[in-house]
Amino acid sequence: MSDFTHVVFEGLGIEFDLPSIAFSIGNFDVHFYGIVIALGFGLAVLYGGRGAWKWKMSLDGMTDVLIWGTIFGIIGARIYYVAFMWDYYSQNLKEIPMIHHGGIAIYGGIIGALIGAAIGCKIGKINFLNLLDLGALGLLIGQGFGRWGNFFNQEAFGANTTTALFRMWSPKIQATLQETAAELSAKGMEVNPELPVHPTFLYESVWCFISFIILHIIVTKHRKFKGEIFMLYGVLYGAERMVVEGMRTDSLYVANTTIRVSQLLSGVIVIFALAFFIYFMIRCKKGTLPQSMLPIIPEERPKKEKKTKKA
Repeated sequence: MSDFTHVVFEGLGIEFDLPSIAFSIGNFDVHFYGIVIALGFGLAVLYGGRGAWKWKMSLDGMTDVLIWGTIFGIIGARIYYVAFMWDYYSQNLKEIPMIHHGGIAIYGGIIGALIGAAIGCKIGKINFLNLLDLGALGLLIGQGFGRWGNFFNQEAFGANTTTALFRMWSPKIQATLQETAAELSAKGMEVNPELPVHPTFLYESVWCFISFIILHIIVTKHRKFKGEIFMLYGVLYGAERMVVEGMRTDSLYVANTTIRVSQLLSGVIVIFALAFFIYFMIRCKKGTLPQSMLPIIPEERPKKEKKTKKA
């Protein structure tokens, strides 16, 4: 096994060699990044399948949603990234389909997955609002695990810090900062390759898992209307991304400005998601919600009757 990088968590007083390759099959290397992404995706699917069963949603229909959502999600994630890196890709058109070389964006993936899911819902006759609620929880699972793939790749990290408890440093981070120092300086961010950085992958992962727990409790015991969980996902994830994106050193920017695309989009999502949530919650309390937006009561497994002993 090869391709290790030495990672140092200065604030915790620990350091170790981190591999990026899990194992090899012939000339094919299986990376931890892919394993972690697959794990998050698999757990999200299992959670969604369980939710679909409880909400009496067709599993065949959910399969259609999964297939279409996955395909469009991957395409959307790549298109989003390429669009905001067009200065480079316009000169390297052959690299656009080379997704295995890296270069995807979560928001693009979400947008693409929503389009694909809408198609899948139409084909599989699934209620789209119910799907959005389950999908939001699945996204949080996938994003929470997926960020650890960034850790194995030593990417998606933040600016320098000498005070954060989980601050980290590695030769790979050092090399990346050396290569991008001039570009970051032009955007108003000064970096020192010799100093540790914010582990922004960790911040987002922890926030996603906490958000999942909160929304899982709500969807299980307090869900008032269809689409509620998706709206709250927009508020929670959007708020986190606005903060964490400001620390990152690999942000996509609007044209030649210093405006970070994900920060701007996150702010818009938070505003609209919160406005919709408040609007529908008020209607819910007034009892004026359309019947189609009222949630289905989850189906419970029949309890087994206790056997009584014969006298």
